[in-house]
Amino acid sequence: MFLRAWGIARSLVMYHGVPGRHRRMLRLYGEFLRPGDVAFDIGAHVGSRVRAWRRLGAHVVAVEPQPDCLRVLRLFFGRDPGVAIVPLAAGARPGRAALELSTATPTVSTMSRQWIEAVTTDRSFARVRWDRSVEVEVTTLDDLIAAHGEPAFCKIDVEGFEAEVLSGLTRPLRALSFEYIPSAHDAALAALDLVERLGAKAGGYRYNYSPVETMRFAGERWVDAATLVRGLEKIRPLGRSGDIYARLQDAPPGSRGKLPLPGAE
Repeated sequence: MFLRAWGIARSLVMYHGVPGRHRRMLRLYGEFLRPGDVAFDIGAHVGSRVRAWRRLGAHVVAVEPQPDCLRVLRLFFGRDPGVAIVPLAAGARPGRAALELSTATPTVSTMSRQWIEAVTTDRSFARVRWDRSVEVEVTTLDDLIAAHGEPAFCKIDVEGFEAEVLSGLTRPLRALSFEYIPSAHDAALAALDLVERLGAKAGGYRYNYSPVETMRFAGERWVDAATLVRGLEKIRPLGRSGDIYARLQDAPPGSRGKLPLPGAE
């Protein structure tokens, strides 16, 4: 019980206690969300993005299967009519699946055993242990859209299960993000391929990259998928994770960063 409490406390400090992080988050997501928009937080964890998106006036659908994280979300947002807390995982199809939990580091709990095998080769994961498993109910992005409306922005951070989540989506969204971890490079490429296929139905996506929770774009320009992949190949040896952002080409331009994305043209 102590280890579980310590793990959640660590997440709260990491995601709610870093000075300036909330302000940077408002600036970044203000490029995608306007008052009244719907936003999906797939893998809401302890709700740092929920907090920012509500500040921007968005209606938030917070999807999170971890029991301890759900307690935090309900404590923080349970009385907010602008937040729908969905106690499920997202995947390719409805059903039930095993969620591998890391008690001490709940932020890396995952439904992908393949991802666990990949990241354990990374020194930054050397002390991480997935020490228990729970069975959770699974929904799809399509079903979430049917229930809550189409989101203006969808963040997907589910530790290597991003491609499965995207497989449950049959329409392109205006903008979205998904996690990139160098040691699980192939998982990110699989997710990118699915995003590209969805984007082909609506004129295509352009991409940018935000290094590990900086809430700033690395690229001065939004680039195509091939250019993004060349940039990721150069970032990969550095071992620094982050988030890939995608927006439809006819969507309003995002903010401009100051750091060049390697490989950007």
